[in-house]
Amino acid sequence: MRVHFSSAALAVALAAAFPVAAIGAGALPAVQQQGQAQRDIAAFVRSEMQERQIPGLQLAVIHRGKVVLSRNFGLASLQYQVPVTDASLFSINSATKAFAGVAVMQLVQQGKVDLAAPVSQYLTGLPPAWQAVTVTQLLNHTSGLPDVLDQRSGKLVGPQPDDADAAWKAVQALPVEARPGERYRYNQTNYVLLAQLIERQGGQPFTEFVQRQQFDAAGMRHSGFGDAKDVVANKASSYVLNRGGKGYRNVIEDFPVFMRAGAGINSNAGELANWLIALQSGRLLAPASLERLWQPTSLNDGKPGAWALGWPTIGRDGHRAVAGIGGARSAFYVYPDDDLAVIILSNLAGGQPEQLIDTVAGFYVPALRQLRGGAYAAHLLRQQAASAGFDGLDKKLAAIRRQHGLSAPSEDDLNAWGYRLLGRQQPTQAVAVFALGVQLYPQGANGHDSLAEAYEAGGAKALAVTHYRRSLELDPGNTHATERLRVLAAD
Repeated sequence: MRVHFSSAALAVALAAAFPVAAIGAGALPAVQQQGQAQRDIAAFVRSEMQERQIPGLQLAVIHRGKVVLSRNFGLASLQYQVPVTDASLFSINSATKAFAGVAVMQLVQQGKVDLAAPVSQYLTGLPPAWQAVTVTQLLNHTSGLPDVLDQRSGKLVGPQPDDADAAWKAVQALPVEARPGERYRYNQTNYVLLAQLIERQGGQPFTEFVQRQQFDAAGMRHSGFGDAKDVVANKASSYVLNRGGKGYRNVIEDFPVFMRAGAGINSNAGELANWLIALQSGRLLAPASLERLWQPTSLNDGKPGAWALGWPTIGRDGHRAVAGIGGARSAFYVYPDDDLAVIILSNLAGGQPEQLIDTVAGFYVPALRQLRGGAYAAHLLRQQAASAGFDGLDKKLAAIRRQHGLSAPSEDDLNAWGYRLLGRQQPTQAVAVFALGVQLYPQGANGHDSLAEAYEAGGAKALAVTHYRRSLELDPGNTHATERLRVLAAD
């Protein structure tokens, strides 16, 4: 099977429907409208938790400098049936990199770091091929350096996968992958170097620098660094779905100390809200420094990069956003031009709560519904399909979009839904969803490949071949389609 999404997202049971009222309904008084919006958001989140099988989740919304919504859902521990509370702490995984970006900018503000300077200006003993990489190129993942973490195994490079010193020695012996600034590639080596930079220029270990300069300054009394080897009070357990979506496995979190600029913070939605408010109110950075932190960066050829300084940039035509995203389980988006931020933390690796954030934001910034309301449209369409069947999904969707003023679901929204149906051995329903995706995005090679896979699962060999061939026409490098066509021809 071609991997389109994380294995956790391929096989989740179709949720029971939750009734959700229309967005922006009627001419209700402001207080009633706010209460209705919060009920609608809660219903949407519960429905998505069932759809994605997320055990526990925290949500917070900051609007105009104040927390306007804070909710807890589900269980922090399946084993002990402990509910999520305000005190529950969640791993934010790679969203930790946003804190590293703030730490570097604090040193820039103090005159101790120059973003344009090569890292070798601050750190000695680096391989010659590493020395021209700038601080900015480390922050935005355009360094071209080899990765200290083997992406296939998830282990450190080198002969001893748990030996930090051996891994750091091994990665420095590897060839660089590209010239600095030539291309984007997410890379943990970048943040190992940034931790060293912060320690040297800040005069204390990275974790202590963040504790004093950010946690303490923002009133984050319970947030801190740690993994499965540490005792962390009120820590929510971490899970991943078993293959096939039946049951859960515990995730044993391992965030080596030397890599904690890249991952390792445990926090909760309330304390992250405090941090974002402190950040935007000038308590952590001056306004000009914050603007620079979130400014999009570019590659050498002038094309836009994927990250600002430690923060992914969420590309769109309007209502720009910057983010912290970690482990496909925890995320926060800041919409600087809309004075809005949304935080969603969960305890399911692969649950991808970041896909829900724009929808929640749309309840506070109505224009986002036209731009990024597709996830909510998919949610309402799933409800209708569960109650009225999968026939005529295109007409059902058109009616939903007219009624609620929503954009179309993205290819990813529909692809994820279709694969969850396939995981439940519902190929007929999956065909209906993937066919809608192909109708909306006819030039998407991935969509045709997915539709072919659903046809194949349902025994419709000729239709599977047709769509595998179309996928190959659109993407000649699609090895999955090539392999399936070879297998089908041999049958």
